[in-house]
This record gives sequence, C-alpha cells and structure tokens, in this order.
Amino acid sequence: MRTILVTGPGGAGRSTAAAATALTAARAGQRTLVLSTDPADGLGAALGTPTRQDPAELAPGLTAWRPSAAPSFGEELLRLQDWAAPALDLAGAARLDGEELTPLPGAEEAAVFRALRAAVRAPHDVVVVDLPPLDRALALLALPQQLRRYLRRLLPPERRAARALRPVLGRLAGVPLPTAALYETVERWDGELAAVEAVVADPATTVRLVAEPGPAATDALHTAATGLALHGLRVDTLLANRVLPEDTGSHWLAGAVAQQRKALADWAPYPVHEVPHLGREPRGGDDLAALAVPFDPAPPTPVTWSLTDRIAADGVLVWAIPLPGAVREELDLVRRGDELVITAGRFRRIVPLPSALRRCTVVGAGLRDGQLQIRCAPDPGLWPAK
Repeated sequence: MRTILVTGPGGAGRSTAAAATALTAARAGQRTLVLSTDPADGLGAALGTPTRQDPAELAPGLTAWRPSAAPSFGEELLRLQDWAAPALDLAGAARLDGEELTPLPGAEEAAVFRALRAAVRAPHDVVVVDLPPLDRALALLALPQQLRRYLRRLLPPERRAARALRPVLGRLAGVPLPTAALYETVERWDGELAAVEAVVADPATTVRLVAEPGPAATDALHTAATGLALHGLRVDTLLANRVLPEDTGSHWLAGAVAQQRKALADWAPYPVHEVPHLGREPRGGDDLAALAVPFDPAPPTPVTWSLTDRIAADGVLVWAIPLPGAVREELDLVRRGDELVITAGRFRRIVPLPSALRRCTVVGAGLRDGQLQIRCAPDPGLWPAK
C-alpha cells in the first residue's frame, strides 16, 4: 500500500493538496482513501463535498474519511475506568457516563492512528493523509515509537509474558502485582502502535510537503528537513503552492513574483513541483485537476542509515545517518545501554543500536555534507575473538 503523508507550514493549502493528490491517484486507477481529522473540514471544502465520520465514496475509486475522535476516546476512558473501578470505589469517586465525555486535546491524533491501522486492513492501493501543520505533524509521526518505548519501560515484555504466574508471584513477593486486565490493555496498545509505526516506517510511505514560496516557508522547510530525516521520513515531492506566473501583467505583483522566484531557487535541493495559482480557492474536481498535482505509485528509493566496516583500516565501524540541514553546534549524542539518544536542534530521537554496535564503544562522531558519521570501536570484552 502506498501511503502519502501531506503536511507543510500553516496556511499553505495542505488540505487542498491532499485532495488533489488523492483525486489524481484515483483517476490513475488506484483505489484511494484520503483521511483527515480537520474539524473545519478543509478537505471536504476542497473536494466540493463534505466528508463524514464514516468512509464514503466521493468519486470513482476515491473514498474520503474524517474519523471522529469522540467514540474511541470515550471507549478508552470508560475501559480505563472499569479497570480502575476498585480504586475509584475505595476513594468514593463518582463514575463517568459515556454521554458526558468529550475528547481532550490529542484525541484527534489518536483518531488518525486508528484510521491508519484500519486503512492497512482495507483493500486500498493508496492512502493520502491530510496531516496537521508541519511542527505538529512531525511530533505526531514520532509519537508511536515514543509511546511504545514508554510502554516497554513501564511494563517490559518479559513481565507481560509472566502474567500467567501472577498469582504465584504475588504470594511469593507478598505484594499486589498488576492485574491481567492491565497486561491485556498494554498488549493491545502496543499492537495498535506497532501497526501505525510499521505504516510510517514502510518504504512505500513518503511525506509530501506543501508550502507557498516565501522566506517564512523557506525557514520552516530548512528546519523540517532535519526532523524528517532524523525520523527516517522521506519527501517525495515539495509542492510549491499558489505560484504566480512570471509575467502577470501587473506592476504591483512584480515584487511577489520576484519573492516567489527567489524562494524556489532556494528550494532547489528538494524535488519541487510548482502548483499554479488559480486566482481563487480550488473547489471541486475540475479545479483540483487544474492544479496538475503529480502522483507516482512507485515511492522514491529509501534513504538508509548505512553501517560500514572499517575495522581493518581504522579499527572502527561507522554508522552514517543522513541529517540534511543539521547544525554541528546543535547536535548531541548520548548512549544509554543499547540505545542512542540523538538530538539535532529541537528534534530528538532515541534509536536502538544495530546489534554489531551494541558490542562497541562510541569513540567519536562528525557531521560532514549533511551526514552524521558515528565511529564505534569494538569492545575487546564483548567482541568475538578471531
């Protein structure tokens, strides 16, 4: 399944670009699903038909879905309330009813995760996701891996595997142990997060950036390039939206055209596709088709974090991590057991070390041509002797 995650700086026309991408894929014969949790339904406005809380076919081969956060949020909270019932009753707490529950901030993101998981199980060729603005989208895409790590730290898999021994262990230890319901809940959450993490990490998943050419967008894209690369996300296209023609015939638009041209020149390292300004907000299939947004069912070649053996020549293994836009002074590395904490500016990711590097010591690192190279020397006490 091809997954295209659409995001960009606020106000750049993300929903319109997502709608145009989905429509182009559907007209190319791909069974396409487009997702959005935008309460204002910008996606429906661009498509010319309001989207609903249930999947609905809006055009041949094109299904739109705006999942609501309310049902799943209420179900999870009520399930948690049932699990904590003894403690709540002991404290004299009043139970909540499903009718009085309203989603809290962050529930929309959970709805996106559930919809993505459901999309994997459905017969779609392409899924287009209308994500929030760039900063929120980056945090959202990093969330499944972070939450799974927290779950593993709070309740490790080996403890979950021993749940059948819980009554015996409880008597031996003399202290209450987590209930079976907690183990089941954690396993369910871990499975759901794993499914979403697999979609995000899939080689067929790419990010489509949407930005209106200008200085602010250039700064935002430069910063985002580092965050996307740190989380292993690839950009298939940068849609330069609302591009004015070079010859507008208007003197007062000349400055805006020049500013756009300068920004487009700065965006040369990206795979840029210019989307014309229609002189109006695109509405409906004809307008979306006029934008001529590209679609390629084959994703670009994956970017790999390569591991090079230089033990014979230099006595080290080198782990190369692409980090375009990273600044040397803003990089930080901390090893924690078999994990490496990588900080690049305001972005941070905790990644497991490759198995070979777990038996090594980090001896240095350097940033060269947008690539972080981490040098690791074998630990004689752990490295197999020849």
